[in-house]
Amino acid sequence: MKYLVVIEKGPVSFGAYVPDLPGCVAVAKSWHVVKRLIREAIQLHVEDMRNRGYPIPKPTAASELVELQST
Repeated sequence: MKYLVVIEKGPVSFGAYVPDLPGCVAVAKSWHVVKRLIREAIQLHVEDMRNRGYPIPKPTAASELVELQST
């Protein structure tokens, strides 16, 4: 399964979250580290859901880049 991950740059760090997995988040000082941490967080989150007998949500979130023309 492929989940959409949203990564946002804050004033001093990067934050990442997964819209289809509420509560699955990561924070780090660099883009590369937050990408690694959110991947680990997804794996742990899904493993925990399985262990608790919860259904694993199917990925439904999508993204699209919208280009605006300069005026």
